[in-house]
Amino acid sequence: MFSCHFKDSTYSILVVDDDPVSRTLLERILKKEGFNVITAENGEEALNLFKNQYIPIILTDWMMPKMNGLELCRAIRQIESSGYVFIIIITAKDSRDDIVKGLEAGADDYVNKPFYPPELLARIKTGIRILELEKSLREANEEIKRLSITDPLTGCYNRGYLMEYLPKEIKRAVRYSHPLSIAMTDIDHFKNVNDTYGHQAGDIVLRYLVELMRSSIRDAIDWVARYGGEEFVIVIPETGLEDAKKVIERLRKRIEATEIDIGNDKKIKITASFGVVCFDPRIKKEMVDIDSIIKEADKFLYEAKNEGRNRVKAGLLA
Repeated sequence: MFSCHFKDSTYSILVVDDDPVSRTLLERILKKEGFNVITAENGEEALNLFKNQYIPIILTDWMMPKMNGLELCRAIRQIESSGYVFIIIITAKDSRDDIVKGLEAGADDYVNKPFYPPELLARIKTGIRILELEKSLREANEEIKRLSITDPLTGCYNRGYLMEYLPKEIKRAVRYSHPLSIAMTDIDHFKNVNDTYGHQAGDIVLRYLVELMRSSIRDAIDWVARYGGEEFVIVIPETGLEDAKKVIERLRKRIEATEIDIGNDKKIKITASFGVVCFDPRIKKEMVDIDSIIKEADKFLYEAKNEGRNRVKAGLLA
């Protein structure tokens, strides 16, 4: 009789109350509205539940043993969660000072006991609107961040990402005394592709090359960044020189053997040259910077191209 039409809701609500009658009543009302309801008898139990599972809405009593509602609010606000948490305090305390204390502790809203179910559901509905807005904003920010570090043509990381995160990979290699290898690659005679078949065909070739590189390296460990033009850098953490050479040689052979469909019933083949360098902190004790490791990889790439292209030249960072 007081439905707020939450039947399609997928939101979970954590109900925290030491009174079993109040807890059962809230659970029954909320389940009727389609919510997934989780219950706890006190703030301490609720906090342990929340640490193991993000719960977007919390309804909590104020006066409880072990940890009261205000202490729970403060503790929840100290936890970094995957989304915002909307907290409503339900209590018999109704003075202005009490309301201020609750809001200052981190609560978003306040409902007096005995609560009026339509009012409580309306306040939950308000909370859901806030949660949806926060989710939309978070997703928009994540998309902006993704675009800011992504090469728009190929979908791999861009040079800005490379310049920011390769130094972090170097520091991590030093910290754990693990080798770090990088490969710089350049498509052989790429200008001829553009001149012969057009820039759209060149774009197809670049995108296909990135797909080949990504499928040839370890997911979520190794990564690819566009350095500029047809030059790319492959970062291969925790990998020594010989293993890195094997990975890149396999990639070189795949590129050489692949026919790329550029449209209009035309397929072309390309080759690529690679310069591989390994920084091993167990051998080279002094710290290195991004410029020196890229410069060394570029030197080996130049050697590969100078010796006839379509080959891998590699060595330890001098």
